[in-house]
Amino acid sequence: MTKMQRINMKTVGSPSVLFIENAAIPEPKSDELLIKVAFAGVNRPDILQRQGLYPMPKGVTPIMGLELSGEVVKVGATVKNFKIGDPVCALTDGGAYAEYCVVKAGQTLPIPSGYTLQEAAMLPETFFTVWVNLFMYNQMKVEESLLVHGGSSGIGISALTIAKSLGIKTLGLT
Repeated sequence: MTKMQRINMKTVGSPSVLFIENAAIPEPKSDELLIKVAFAGVNRPDILQRQGLYPMPKGVTPIMGLELSGEVVKVGATVKNFKIGDPVCALTDGGAYAEYCVVKAGQTLPIPSGYTLQEAAMLPETFFTVWVNLFMYNQMKVEESLLVHGGSSGIGISALTIAKSLGIKTLGLT
């Protein structure tokens, strides 16, 4: 099989600008995985991109979709931590609104224990964003407190949940 379906748009606007088209299945580069998409998340950035208010970065696919879950079907030559058949979730550089998506291996995670593919599709955008911005480089420490403005948003809830699980005092505003 060399063809897939994906959701594209020719212009920005309401959901009515989206359409299904046939396209070639992408090939992963040496540091990428090809994932057969089971579920794709729909996030605020996706909606803003569709509306023309959040441009796609230069050099990435014009196909929307920033997070997904699915199964690895092809592994790039230098990828070590994944194999064909692995269930994964990933934060993409776009392209999740398709049957297949290439994703850098470093932006991909195994499905956490106890999560279904459907549940795991909603993890990458919020949890990657929070982890990188607050915890990856020891920015937040246990003896500190975290105040989250927008504490009822996806990012806010994720930040509060991770911080609390690490023993950090949390405060959230809605």
